[in-house]
Amino acid sequence: MDFAYKMVIVVRKDIKMGPGKMAAQVGHAVANLVLNERNQKRRAFQEWLGEHQGKVVVKVPGLRELYEIKARAEERDLPCTLIADAGKTQVEPGTITVLGIGPAASKDVDPITGHLPLM
Repeated sequence: MDFAYKMVIVVRKDIKMGPGKMAAQVGHAVANLVLNERNQKRRAFQEWLGEHQGKVVVKVPGLRELYEIKARAEERDLPCTLIADAGKTQVEPGTITVLGIGPAASKDVDPITGHLPLM
């Protein structure tokens, strides 16, 4: 299904996270983006809410690539959040695990993340 608006969560593949840990990190990114955007009253957020809240989870090889994607999203003034883990289970404290982008128009997000493989 194609969405006019979506969130994209970018996961680092160079750190060892089990499926549950990864799901929790993705959840943190989604929650941060929603909490940050709900008060901004941006049209993209409202449209995303009304369009079944599309989310896509993709992967990058490592931290460098994650920061490159973040920089490109920020250049387009897209909402972003980096998730740094508390380090209580599988990774060291402060480890950047995922990047969340959006909700934003797919036409704005796709040029930045559309080439990344799905998780």
